Amino acid sequence: MLSSRASCNSHGQDSPYFLGWQVYEKNPFDQAVNPTGIIQMGLAENQLSFDLVESWLRKNPDVMGLNKDGESVFRELALFQDYHGLPALKNELVEYMAKTRGNKVKFDPKNLVLAAGATSANETLIFCLVDPGQAILLPTPYYPGFDRDLKWRTGVEIVPVDCWSSNGFRITMSALADAYRRAQKLNLKVKGVLITNPSNPLGTTMTRDELNHLITFAIAKNIHIISDEVFSGTVFDSPGFISIIEAAMDPNLESPDLWNRIHIVYSLSKDLGLPGFRVGMIYSNNETVVSAATKMSSFGLVSSQTQYVLSNMLANKKFIGKYMKENQKRLKRKKEMLVSGLRKSGIECLKSNAGLFCWVDIRRLLCSDTFEAETKLWKTILWDVGLNISPGGSFHCSEPGWFRVCFANMSHATLQVALRRIKDFVQRWSYGGGIGNKISYQQNMSNLNRKLPSNWVRKLYSSEGDEQDIG
Repeated sequence: MLSSRASCNSHGQDSPYFLGWQVYEKNPFDQAVNPTGIIQMGLAENQLSFDLVESWLRKNPDVMGLNKDGESVFRELALFQDYHGLPALKNELVEYMAKTRGNKVKFDPKNLVLAAGATSANETLIFCLVDPGQAILLPTPYYPGFDRDLKWRTGVEIVPVDCWSSNGFRITMSALADAYRRAQKLNLKVKGVLITNPSNPLGTTMTRDELNHLITFAIAKNIHIISDEVFSGTVFDSPGFISIIEAAMDPNLESPDLWNRIHIVYSLSKDLGLPGFRVGMIYSNNETVVSAATKMSSFGLVSSQTQYVLSNMLANKKFIGKYMKENQKRLKRKKEMLVSGLRKSGIECLKSNAGLFCWVDIRRLLCSDTFEAETKLWKTILWDVGLNISPGGSFHCSEPGWFRVCFANMSHATLQVALRRIKDFVQRWSYGGGIGNKISYQQNMSNLNRKLPSNWVRKLYSSEGDEQDIG
């Protein structure tokens, strides 16, 4: 017998957001080896500035060799480390966080808790703030991983705050109030509201009015605010980024214990493109939360080697300044390439200024205004067009026909191929064929099998039959 958690299906892995990855992994695009494969546009990874990080590492071999001033620090790092984290890294992290926020706010390293990525940080914070059976409010559309990160092991419920395209999916006071009332009808005690700022999947920064609404609402309901700000360093266009900490400094929003109920989640996965390093963090002015989260962090520590390397990298202010500026420039250029290419196919995107993706409006290609039609379109784009993009339904979007399309995890040439495929698909749809007039995935597979060595093909597509059951 297994535990109920092990045998239940509440992880969220059956979402199209995750299923698209599984299909992609069985037939990944490669311009030379597999040119008809699926292009991964469902993964929010920042691969545009690896060369900058790699250049710094080459110029600093002592750091990678775990040396300091010519002496090895291997033994010091190899032995047990206190789960509070290396002071050097925490000191550099708070300076970096302040820099990404225009130095308009300051952070105290004593209020910082390290975690193995933002996934761990978010779950730990939920464990600290919310009991099983209680709820948090979460504006839609929201990152599908939250259904796993915030609910799976904690037993906490998510109540969506429905946002709409009519105002650019902005958060309103009425939407917050409606969600709170729904929670009450379900006998759920609301303990907080969680936001992503900049937004995943919208790629937009929150306005001061939105942040003021959230703070006013949190004060009135005596609840917490969790601000996931993992994309704060990816803001590449105006308007700029306003952290929840900066917004709370407004004297018109003062509340005796407001600071104890504002918490930030951050990581280096998106801004520095280092998801594999697993460096996340919680920032809170609440001493009890910091103490509890620090104890919990022993279940998901960041390796001492990783902390040592990154503390040295972040300490190089000249490099970090150059990296931030160049990375934002590259993100903007790639985003504009995607938006321009889609527009040539008659597809528009929500205006955005941050992130590694665009929120794309493909409603006109739906056969009906339903999420069933959206799923059908998603399957067609995945299997027949060969693009893994993420349908809005998996982000709990209130309206069918919106998709998140990532652009920072691929080369210029690969993005060009993706845009050509989209253009061809839209043209076939426009000229009378609709979704049904297409080259089938099985035809593509057959063509590919003739081009590639048989043993490689058998290995790659050994589970092809299973793919047909997805979705």
